[in-house]
Amino acid sequence: VQLQASGGGLVQAGDSLRLSCAASGRTASRYVMGWFRQAPGREREFVAAISGSGGSTWYADSMKGRFTISRDNAKNTVYLQMNSLKPEDTAVYYCAAGSPLLRVTSTSGYDHWGQGTQVTVSS
Repeated sequence: VQLQASGGGLVQAGDSLRLSCAASGRTASRYVMGWFRQAPGREREFVAAISGSGGSTWYADSMKGRFTISRDNAKNTVYLQMNSLKPEDTAVYYCAAGSPLLRVTSTSGYDHWGQGTQVTVSS
C-alpha cells in the first residue's frame, strides 16, 4: 500500500489543521492506520491510530482532547484533525499502515509509511 500525506502548513498557536493520508494499492481498510511525528533532533513519536473499521482509536496522552483521528474507507483516507495547536506540535507528521497487534504506538508495528507533511506552529 502506498501512502500520501498532505495538509500540513504554517499556522499560529491555537489554530487548527486537518491532515489527510490517502492510501492506494491494496485495500487499506484491512490495516490499522497511524500518525506519527518527528521534530528536529528527536525520535519519531506516536500521535494517534485507528483500527481498520474505525471502531477503535488510540492517542498519545499529550494529544488526547486536541487531536482526533478518523477514516473514510470508501475514500481510502485517514484524517488527523488537530485543534489548539501549540509550538511544540511543530514536526513532520507521517502516516503509516500496518497490523501492529500490541504495538499500535510503536513505529515497529507499521510496515508502510508516507512521505510526511510539515506542520509548523508559530507562537
